[in-house]
Amino acid sequence: MTADFPLIGEPLALDLLNTRTALGDLIADPAGLAAWLAEQAGRLAPVGEVGAAEVAAVCGVREASRAVIGAVRCGERPPADALGVLNGALAGAPAHRELAWEAGAGLAATPRRTAAPARRLAAELADAVADLLTDPRVGSVRACEGEGCVLLFLPAHPRRRWCVASVCGNRARVARYYARHKGEA
Repeated sequence: MTADFPLIGEPLALDLLNTRTALGDLIADPAGLAAWLAEQAGRLAPVGEVGAAEVAAVCGVREASRAVIGAVRCGERPPADALGVLNGALAGAPAHRELAWEAGAGLAATPRRTAAPARRLAAELADAVADLLTDPRVGSVRACEGEGCVLLFLPAHPRRRWCVASVCGNRARVARYYARHKGEA
């Protein structure tokens, strides 16, 4: 079972999926979503005030993403309704690039989305999901082997088995230790 924490540092799409842990939904309310967005600072455009509309938009993208990524991981066709949700989120706040001069760095093209905060946030997250789905490594996404853990990760090393070695990995090692030594007692 995983701890009640957001697993961050994976591709943004997996970070989003990992907001639903075995212990509950980390972004079920505005405070939880605001905390998760703060953890993702620099990866998403600032949202400002987080309300029920943002929670609903993000949870909708997350659940559609779960269905699509789950199917693609298994080499199956994704559900059409889940793809429709993701495509709707992408269309709800189209991106355009804005050119700006940055002193010392020169000309930069920054992606911008013009829409209400909930639609913009949903579009950014759906875009991250699209990036993962079109990445050849999507088939390498793994579920944590920790007992009761439901988190996903993209392993940088082929032998990685747990979402967080210091949590699920330690629990597995302790369980093996006790199983070996139980008979000796």
